[in-house]
Amino acid sequence: MLRSLLLTAATISAAPAFADVNIYTTRQPELIQPVIDAFTAETGIAVNLAFVSDGLPERLKAEGSRSPADLVMTVDIANLQQIVDADVIQPVDSEVLAAAVPAELRSPENLWFALTTRARIVYASRDRVAEGEVTTYEDLADPKWEGRICTRSGVHNYNLALVSGIIEHHGVEYAKEWAEAVRANLARKPEGNDRAQVRAIWAGECDISLGNTYYMGKMLSDEEQTEWANSVRIEFPVFEGAGTHINVSGIAMTKAAPNKEEALQLMEFLVSPAAQAIYAEENFEYPVLESAELSELVAGWGTFDADTVSLTDLAGHRAEALRVMEEVNFDG
Repeated sequence: MLRSLLLTAATISAAPAFADVNIYTTRQPELIQPVIDAFTAETGIAVNLAFVSDGLPERLKAEGSRSPADLVMTVDIANLQQIVDADVIQPVDSEVLAAAVPAELRSPENLWFALTTRARIVYASRDRVAEGEVTTYEDLADPKWEGRICTRSGVHNYNLALVSGIIEHHGVEYAKEWAEAVRANLARKPEGNDRAQVRAIWAGECDISLGNTYYMGKMLSDEEQTEWANSVRIEFPVFEGAGTHINVSGIAMTKAAPNKEEALQLMEFLVSPAAQAIYAEENFEYPVLESAELSELVAGWGTFDADTVSLTDLAGHRAEALRVMEEVNFDG
């Protein structure tokens, strides 16, 4: 009996101790916490989240090899490209990630991987816009929309990514003409965030607006904003001859990564069916894993065919997109 107890004690003391995983995130930690809790419950590995609102690439460069961060989580291809350009992340060779994440939703060098997607759609007034009236992004330049469009700043990352899509499909000169025409169709000077545009539709200031899909879920979760949300419906425009513009939330492993093995475990967990369902449900986003279930609310918005252009290619057009929006004085 004594020998058995001694063996048990020796076995316990010899059991490997898992290191924590440290994440720098530009997303509010409460948006990520439910899926992180599921990972810890399954693996016993604790995860520490540090919210970094601005200057993430600069912080990682300043910390260098001393950085405690194993992973970075952020949204939008522009932010992902910034950390690539800063040379602060490392490639990750994982059959699990490669199988789960479509090629156009990850870095060609496996430097970052998308976890969820969101579509850049049109919120349309239920009362003043007929179903099927919104068709393509190109159509937003049609004079029929004069005085009817609201949007946030044209130089916000979300809109620059959309303009990058216009450039990818049609070229810079077309994009400039398109931006000028859309500007002429604005009901007011660009201001506020995506939810503010829906409020403007509800108030009768405009009839359609550009926005990300997940804001519908956020508005319906807010008692004050539910009335705004119910005044519009989601329409999924497409690029002519292509699909609906999407962007991503994504993850990457830092060069420093003191807990590389545990960090990889977390990355692979985040693309599992269970984690994808949790992540998408909590944030009203679309899973990257094809077999993962949509939340009932998101599924109710309808289906769409996503544009399959590489997000890395879109990131390559960002400087041109910014130049286009500044040259047409879109926010002026």
